[in-house]
Amino acid sequence: MPRFYCPQALALGTIVTLPDHVAHHIQVIRMATGDRITLFNGEGGQYTATISTIEKKRVTAEVKLFEPLEVELPYAITLAQALPEASKMDWIIEKAVELGVYAIQPLASQRCVVRLSAERATKKLQHWQGIVVAASEQSGRNRLATLAEPVDFNQWAQQQDLHVRIMLSPRAEQSLSDWARHHPPQSVALMIGPEGGFTDKEENLAIAQGALMLSMGPRVLRTETAGIAALAALNAVWGAM
Repeated sequence: MPRFYCPQALALGTIVTLPDHVAHHIQVIRMATGDRITLFNGEGGQYTATISTIEKKRVTAEVKLFEPLEVELPYAITLAQALPEASKMDWIIEKAVELGVYAIQPLASQRCVVRLSAERATKKLQHWQGIVVAASEQSGRNRLATLAEPVDFNQWAQQQDLHVRIMLSPRAEQSLSDWARHHPPQSVALMIGPEGGFTDKEENLAIAQGALMLSMGPRVLRTETAGIAALAALNAVWGAM
């Protein structure tokens, strides 16, 4: 059954007008009146609805059933990803959402090739939010991962919160999987460098602010691989795969 994100109040017995992009998708895949779809609004659970009307630019559906289904991880993982070049960030966000990431924090670090102006950052966030929605629809998630605005690495590294911060680095002597095996499931923030990695100064700053330096093993992973591999490793060790 096709799943769609519908950011509005959903209640049993009501007829809702679907968002324009959902209506367009329904017409593209040639659905018909009476067909069933799944809707979710990001507030938890999902709804089964039947298509009521299909017009040229408008589709409505009647909400029939609510299922309190949740597939979220029992711990919150934030992916703090230094901005990579080209479309790599699209792929990272898509796969991170599929693996259950709670939040995504784009970082502007010293070796980042990409530099976003305020206008470009706004457009990128809109584009990335669309990827979060599409990946949530595909993977069965009923809550959207939080997508934060890009922020300077030094500024973010000095913020205080209750999450354990983990910086992945080839310099580390302990692996992420080994650390996870000796610690209970918990909320963490994974810090992933850009193509050239974090600078020594950035690593030292993060460590001074309490970050743990861990590795992904003896091989050097690309920036678009490291965060996804780390998410999968934590989920595997902590039994959430």
